[in-house]
Amino acid sequence: MALPSLHDIIAAIATPPGKGAVGIVRVSGEGSLELVSRLWRGKSPLELGRNAFTYGKIVGQGGESLDEALLLAFKGPHSYTGQDSAELHTHGSPAVLRKVLQTLIEAGARPAGPGEFTLRAYLNGKMDLAQAESVLSLVESESDAARRQALRGLSAGLSAKIQALSEVLFDLLAHIQAWLDYPEEGVEPAEIQVRLEPVLGEVRHLLATAPAGRIAQKGARIALVGAPNAGKSSLLNALLGYDRAIVTPVAGTTRDYLEAPLEIAGVPIVAIDTAGVRPTNDLVEKSGVERALQIAQEADLVLYLADSSTLPTEAPELPWERTLRVATKADLEAQWDTGGFVLVSSTTGFGLDSLRQTIHNRLLKDAPEGEVWITNERHAEALARAESHLQEALEAPTDLAGLSIEGALEALSEILGKDVSEEVIDRVFRNFCVGK
Repeated sequence: MALPSLHDIIAAIATPPGKGAVGIVRVSGEGSLELVSRLWRGKSPLELGRNAFTYGKIVGQGGESLDEALLLAFKGPHSYTGQDSAELHTHGSPAVLRKVLQTLIEAGARPAGPGEFTLRAYLNGKMDLAQAESVLSLVESESDAARRQALRGLSAGLSAKIQALSEVLFDLLAHIQAWLDYPEEGVEPAEIQVRLEPVLGEVRHLLATAPAGRIAQKGARIALVGAPNAGKSSLLNALLGYDRAIVTPVAGTTRDYLEAPLEIAGVPIVAIDTAGVRPTNDLVEKSGVERALQIAQEADLVLYLADSSTLPTEAPELPWERTLRVATKADLEAQWDTGGFVLVSSTTGFGLDSLRQTIHNRLLKDAPEGEVWITNERHAEALARAESHLQEALEAPTDLAGLSIEGALEALSEILGKDVSEEVIDRVFRNFCVGK
């Protein structure tokens, strides 16, 4: 798919559908300020400073008053897109916004495609592709962890790391090439292992954050599994802070699963209360047990709940490498050794903060706070290829190592959007909303 022209004037509504106090229509492109000035009654955007705003009226081509508004003018290259741009801040009526957009299009603009403002910023060198993808991540962030990581990406945190690694590889590649081309000049053989191992270590460190990055961006699914009356529904309600699941003394109250969203230490979670797991001949209950075990196999983390106040039952088959053991009903006298379990009471709230922190640590164990995480599948795939090429370079003789280093450089360059195909660019920006 061919990329759209950079020379057109594009326009779009930049605020979400529906009524609001304020709505925004964005315009960008060569001649956009001249176009807006023809529809503006007030101080002309052509007379404003580099980045300034003014108050006035928007009028239709026939002179009809459309709305009173604020006009923000941005003169290229000192703008988001790198081109002359404007924002019209109107009242938030959908009818007003549609009419203003229609008037701009009738005056010579065309509707912007998804992410086309950010696409222009990328093509005009205002940001690299990793930063552009962080814009989308920031727009779509639904948790504090996702917001923090998107901002780190937007502020070039990941880009700076990738650029630094690339520079080491470029220098090493140049040294190897000089050694091969000018042996008579006394160029010393490159210390490939010494110089490559730190780069490979950093690539692996970044890759290790990808599972946590995916969870920060898309959330995690946590299954609450245990015998009937182990306290699964009570714990779900306690974590939520309100009653979502029915709680009774009758064993087997939960026959199907129940999902509820919450946030733990900045991470979006879907907690799943499942049917009590026990041997049964009841067809309905048996179906619930089978479904509970299937949910456990698919969850990012399993909370295996055991009632500390009664003698323990045999634990079901669970993915124990992804399972956190929780002993419930800590307000009652324990009947067995709860060592190795997180001890909680849904009645008194004892241990809930410790449980939340433990869940957070288990989900994000390979992603230290304050560092850049890999939250994008495209970046993870490119880093995995770079890792493979770097490992090949370490194992290859010096005269062949350069080919593998070149492969690693190509993979890292793709993250920043250097020498990528139009298909890759199109795939990135098609997921953006119109107006961004």
